[in-house]
Amino acid sequence: MTAPAVAPCARLKDVGLRYGKTIALDALSVDLPAGRMVGVLGPDGVGKSSLLSLIAGARRIQSGSVHVLGGDMADARHRERICPLVAYMPQGLGRNLYAALSVEENLQFFGRLFGHGSDERRRRIDALTSATGLSRFRERPAGKLSGGMKQKLALCCAVIHDPDLLILDEPTTGVDPLARAQFWELIDSMRTGRPGMSVIVATASMDEARRFDWLVTMDGGRILATGSPRE
Repeated sequence: MTAPAVAPCARLKDVGLRYGKTIALDALSVDLPAGRMVGVLGPDGVGKSSLLSLIAGARRIQSGSVHVLGGDMADARHRERICPLVAYMPQGLGRNLYAALSVEENLQFFGRLFGHGSDERRRRIDALTSATGLSRFRERPAGKLSGGMKQKLALCCAVIHDPDLLILDEPTTGVDPLARAQFWELIDSMRTGRPGMSVIVATASMDEARRFDWLVTMDGGRILATGSPRE
């Protein structure tokens, strides 16, 4: 296994996770480098979503240890401290959105959630909707957006607080090719503006795998290999 060249943003040691009799993660150990675009690659059902949900703090640790941003995720105080530093987009189009709320209302809600005042919310919402082409659709309910637009809005809501760690679970599944390309351009632009931000993305696409700095390939709840796309 190739060791990360920089300190990890997440470190998992002997992590096990079961759903009933089904083993989702099987004594999994891996370090994910900070400040990089990390891809978790594998077909459906190999444990990618389970891995990302543990790193995000969205799922209880059953066995093993999970350290994220320098602390133990089993420690409630550490989870509370880093919560504002982590953004998580679960699998599924717009899963973190409120379908009945408009684009503007969703962004206002997440801005308030992370403690931004009205002036700061306005500045961030204007910048995000301009960058994503959503400015003309601010009054449209999230439930009536196209798949690509839902994912753009979901990303805007996730990053409105400038996270240190962005976790994306198959963000382009079900999105048309043009919207997919625009989504990755948006991620690249965000990383240019915040070069220290760590990004972890689950994908089943070999084509998408080429764009990552570092890859983790999975099968059967285990790590098969890690390294650069060239490796």
